[in-house]
Amino acid sequence: MDTLARALTGRLLLPADAEYARAKLAFLSQFDGRRPAAIALCATESDVQRCVEFAATQGMPVAARSGGHSYAGYSTPDGGLIIDVSELDLVEVREDGTAVVGAGARMAGVYAGIGRAGRMLSAGTCPSVGIAGLTLGGGIGVLGRMLGLTSDQLIAARIVTADGVLRVVSAAEEPDLFWALRGGGGGNFGVVTEFTFRTAPAEPLTVWSLDCTPDRRPQILHAWQEWQRDVPDEMWSLCRVSTAQNRSDVGGCLVGTDTGLIDDLARRIGGEPQRRQRELDFPAAMDHYAEGMSRRAAFVATSRMLTGPMDAEAMVDLVTAGPELTCLIDSFGGAIARGGGAFPHRDAIASIQITNQIRTTSSDAHRELAPIRRQLGEWFGTNGFVNYIDPEMPDWRSAYYGANAPGLAEVADAFDPNRVFSFPQGI
Repeated sequence: MDTLARALTGRLLLPADAEYARAKLAFLSQFDGRRPAAIALCATESDVQRCVEFAATQGMPVAARSGGHSYAGYSTPDGGLIIDVSELDLVEVREDGTAVVGAGARMAGVYAGIGRAGRMLSAGTCPSVGIAGLTLGGGIGVLGRMLGLTSDQLIAARIVTADGVLRVVSAAEEPDLFWALRGGGGGNFGVVTEFTFRTAPAEPLTVWSLDCTPDRRPQILHAWQEWQRDVPDEMWSLCRVSTAQNRSDVGGCLVGTDTGLIDDLARRIGGEPQRRQRELDFPAAMDHYAEGMSRRAAFVATSRMLTGPMDAEAMVDLVTAGPELTCLIDSFGGAIARGGGAFPHRDAIASIQITNQIRTTSSDAHRELAPIRRQLGEWFGTNGFVNYIDPEMPDWRSAYYGANAPGLAEVADAFDPNRVFSFPQGI
């Protein structure tokens, strides 16, 4: 480790260092017991190269970390080297509207920088999520139906591959690797150090929600799935059914201020839902969705893609079976359906994420989630969202990568033949 420490511009933290205990913590607290061998706080792209070369030479586990939100804790390898890129947090919007974003930037900083330039980008809502993992797995956001997945807005990236080489990839340079980075999952092909995104001119946004009493949960899901089939690309929506938060609501983000569609959904649900609605600019809208989401958490999760009609009553019964469950259904379609890259679920109606708060142990929480995971698979097939990676997901290669799995494996063979970036659910 001394050799690596001397080669870095940034710092290398070891277990004996005072800052180590805090630096190793990821977003999910159930992984606090893991002890990486070292954490490299990379200050430059060259630092990333030296780390990759060291891990490859030593044959030690290695993982990149941006925001540390891996649901399976893969960015905190026991006995391994964490390549922490959080100091590579540049956010710069150019005159042509493209945004250069360092791999360590988190969503709060990304939105602030892009918003100041009068532009907008579709990406995640949690302010502490890192741009890297989000983009590499696809990335859904409240402007997704209008602008596409975060990976759809990617036009170039800088990445250190397993041989320690820093490569610039785009549709014109290393196109196979560029294809893989747009939805092929974080950690599979190298360590991205920088992204270049296409952004859009900022427009007025309307954020809204319809809060309902628990007895109207089936009406929410039934009305929503009928309503959302015909809404324009400017309307994104999310359904939430939660016993953990004691909430049942549907809400969304509209690009524009014509709220007649929200009136229509409220009528379909019935029961006079409580309506909240605000017209906001892009930065304020992103702050609205980020509110209360910065705290660390402890939960396990699984996912499926909604691919056909949903039995609303059966779904409600399933996702309210335990006291700590939350089900989030994010609408797809629009620009997401027209996107490219390796993300496989372009024909999905929506993504379904179900979380179970950890009350005792993560193994207990996973056991409680098992029948839900199994039932969703029977209803909607072998599919899931890699950004909500689930270590218990059956047939995970097909679920997360679909027909693109063989192509992604070919890219991994070409750029990481010795599997330097190996992890339990890695390509």
